[in-house]
Amino acid sequence: MAVVAVTPFALTDATVKVAADNFEAAISAVEFVPTVPTFNFAGLTPASVFNFAGSPSWVVNLSGAQDWATATSLSNYLLANAGKTVVMDFAPIKGGKIFRASVTLVPTNIGGAVNSVPVFSVTFQVQGQPTIVTV
Repeated sequence: MAVVAVTPFALTDATVKVAADNFEAAISAVEFVPTVPTFNFAGLTPASVFNFAGSPSWVVNLSGAQDWATATSLSNYLLANAGKTVVMDFAPIKGGKIFRASVTLVPTNIGGAVNSVPVFSVTFQVQGQPTIVTV
């Protein structure tokens, strides 16, 4: 059995491109999350138990700082383009592997608590599955 090496990394210098623009300066968290349905069948004998996994569906969770002052900010872009499907690229390590997905945009929340930086949290539905783009 082979011993597989591991190369962990810190998510400190990533790139996030939504449609044509890079927004990583405003984003504090990105996570592609699959949901895989599972189902089973149990017959009337101990040997007739079967478990299955279905096809995954994906979402992208984004968090970041709200910016309503900059005309081209991510907050303004998402509000103006809610419901549109665009390509999103995420490189966890700048210059490294890029994960690409077609996502359906939703607007961010507006406002927050006193004496704090207003942040947003959104979930985009992924059309199909993310792919890895060769750099």
